[in-house]
Amino acid sequence: MLILTFEDSEEEILNHIISCVNTGARAFQVIENAKTNLSFNGLEIDNINRSVRKQKQEIDLTFTEFEILYLLANNLGRVFSKEQIYDIVWKESYSGDYNIVMSHIRNLREKIEDNPSKPIYIQTVWGVGYRFNKNLSSGL
Repeated sequence: MLILTFEDSEEEILNHIISCVNTGARAFQVIENAKTNLSFNGLEIDNINRSVRKQKQEIDLTFTEFEILYLLANNLGRVFSKEQIYDIVWKESYSGDYNIVMSHIRNLREKIEDNPSKPIYIQTVWGVGYRFNKNLSSGL
C-alpha cells in the first residue's frame, strides 16, 4: 500500500512509486522462479539447499559447478554458449577464456554422469555450446 500526501515533493512521490514497482517486480520474480527442486532420471537438484543427489546419493559440487548445472537443468533443452554460461554464472563479461567453462563442464560430467565420455545429462551442441538433455523426463 502506498499513501502519498500533498506535502510530499515530486521527487519523494517518484521515489515511493519506483520503490513500490521494484518491490513488486522482485516479489513477482521470486514467485516466477519458485521452481526449486528439479528431478531427471534419478538426478535430483535442490536449489534451496544447493544439493545434488544421484540415485539418492549426495554429490559434492563446487559453487560454480552447481550454478552451471542448475542453469542448464532449469532451462531444459536451451543451448547456452560458453560466453553465456560465463556471463551468467560468473556475473561478469566473458573474458575469452574458453577453458574455464569447459573445465567445469568436464568436472560436472565426471561427478554426475555414469559414463562421462557419453553424457546423458549435459550435452554438447558442437559449434554452439551446452544444454541439459531435453529428452529427460522431469520427475517433479
